[in-house]
Amino acid sequence: MPVALSSFNTSEHKSVEQLYRDHHGWLQSLLQRKLGDVQHAADLAHDVFMAFIRPSKDTATVEGLREPRAYLRTVAHGLLVDHFRRQTLERAYLEALAHQPEPLACSPEERLMVLQALQRIDQMLDALGSRAREVFLLSQLEHLTYDEIARRMNVSVRTVKRDMQAGFALCIAAMI
Repeated sequence: MPVALSSFNTSEHKSVEQLYRDHHGWLQSLLQRKLGDVQHAADLAHDVFMAFIRPSKDTATVEGLREPRAYLRTVAHGLLVDHFRRQTLERAYLEALAHQPEPLACSPEERLMVLQALQRIDQMLDALGSRAREVFLLSQLEHLTYDEIARRMNVSVRTVKRDMQAGFALCIAAMI
């Protein structure tokens, strides 16, 4: 959902603008070295600064930054991890499709729909905390029981149940 800059007060707007002017070139160069692609680097650099325009409870304020480059690098690293995870997921899916016999191969439209669904699932899982995401994946992909998950992760069965409930709630919300 787009956020109008008019919802910012003037000082916040100027702070983000100054942060962008001071660090955008450096950040884009850093991302370009890591990605080897100017376009993806520009997109990810843009997304880093969007975190200040669409703040969440985890987003620092520009005024509160003592080490802006360290913070920007950390946000960029998280976005890079997401980017590479999506790429890996897409490559694995395309590789699996390539090994299917021709009559079972999906049409380009079906392939796009499946990739979009996988990306929605990936985004939904990102909304879970890391422990809850791991619990949910162990249950759904490795078919472990709640007891087995609790032992493997050294948490209580009750914690596993809470994490699974959070995962299922997100699944239901995504279907609605």
